[in-house]
Amino acid sequence: MGDVREDVADGRVLALVEAFLKDGVMEDGELREPESGTPQGGVISPLLANIYLHPVDVVLHQAGYESVRYADDIVVLCRSREEAERALDLLRATMATRKLMLHPTKTRIANAQNEGSDFLGYHSQDGRRWPRKKSVKKLRDAIRPHTRRANGHSLAVIITRINPILRGWFTYFKHCHRTTFPGIDGWVRMRLRSVLRKCGHRRGRGRGFDHQRWPNAFFMARGLFTMTQAHTVALQSR
Repeated sequence: MGDVREDVADGRVLALVEAFLKDGVMEDGELREPESGTPQGGVISPLLANIYLHPVDVVLHQAGYESVRYADDIVVLCRSREEAERALDLLRATMATRKLMLHPTKTRIANAQNEGSDFLGYHSQDGRRWPRKKSVKKLRDAIRPHTRRANGHSLAVIITRINPILRGWFTYFKHCHRTTFPGIDGWVRMRLRSVLRKCGHRRGRGRGFDHQRWPNAFFMARGLFTMTQAHTVALQSR
């Protein structure tokens, strides 16, 4: 609250922020009273994290380090392992002045070319970016309930329901390497072909001759959002 008061004088705003910090959080049906910090998943938590961690950014910048941070996730860019170790020591000490500590297992020094690093759902390595495996799994988990073989809905309804999911995921991950998207598009079409097989009283998932019976153009003509095509358009617009 002291950091907020440095830039905000309106008592109503200060009272609202303080109420966010002091309100209880419902977890597994039980109300938990916060003792410190901001509520996990709270709508104002990323903003407060940015305010509270801004002094950390300043210290790193003044020491000559380049860093990228969103809320409480941060990447510090260094030229060598020795420089990275010095940066880590500085970051750990600066966090301590804020009464915070770095995550013991997620915090690590990584070679950007050989190992790469994960940040905000992306995996970056050797100058290229891909979605993390966990990010792809979350997308598939979101698509599966709408594309079960016996879901009882028409193809048009299914496409209408999954298009916003596909479009939203692509909007976030459109900066990935182009090889990311064909596999995802193919997996979605396989799920839809399996639905069509079920409608024709056939067993199993879409495969083999189904690619000729329902080619990719068949689904595009019915409005299915295709990431590969969207990525090509995005590259052209640049």
